[in-house]
Amino acid sequence: MNIIKIDTCRSTNSSLKELAAKKVLEEGTILLAEAQTAGRGQWGTNWEAEPGKNLTFSMIFYPEFLAVKNHFLLSESITLGVATVLSTFVQGISIKWPNDIYYKDRKLAGILIENEIMGHTISQSIAGIGINVNQDVFCSDAPNPVSLRQIIGKETDLTLLSKRLSSSILFFYKRLQRGGETESIVHAYHEILYRKEGFFLYKDKAGIFLARLASVANDGLLHLIDDKEVSRRYAFKEVSFVI
Repeated sequence: MNIIKIDTCRSTNSSLKELAAKKVLEEGTILLAEAQTAGRGQWGTNWEAEPGKNLTFSMIFYPEFLAVKNHFLLSESITLGVATVLSTFVQGISIKWPNDIYYKDRKLAGILIENEIMGHTISQSIAGIGINVNQDVFCSDAPNPVSLRQIIGKETDLTLLSKRLSSSILFFYKRLQRGGETESIVHAYHEILYRKEGFFLYKDKAGIFLARLASVANDGLLHLIDDKEVSRRYAFKEVSFVI
């Protein structure tokens, strides 16, 4: 496994993308930064990470075997890799659609996946992963962050954790790459979805409504069924959880 460590960068995703444009990188190559000055989350949000206290890294993949219409299977595989490791530390880990990792109702990790498309397949994918590990205090306006230290009451070795996470992510990625295991990956993802059972409040452009989670499609669309038994489907940004 090729691991590139740097002290600081604006964004590990951007830095890894720039490096990949200059030379061919081994699949699974990791760029790990001690600190990010402009870390990014989903939908243009910022990611707060105290230098030396957390994990901020990106991995590169070449999933040319995956049709664009099934792009979300890659997100499911990577997110499962992260959630599986974090679940060994504490119970109550879930995946908040599309790919945030939650501990109960608080955000423990975030994943930003950026794909490059060639024809009908994905030629390159860079997954940026930020995990709150040993940080005690959060100063940004993020509504609900939590760190592993705050949950378990002790520090975690960042080097060992990064190795476990990268191995787990590659394990699920290779399952997807081999083919024939798509159904099991989708099932595993759905089994640990945040608020997967029961009715909860959601918000779309029309307002707040009550619904239950039905499924997530291979293209990432969220399927909800509201309290009037009306089926609703949403892409990213079109609906949000009401916490």
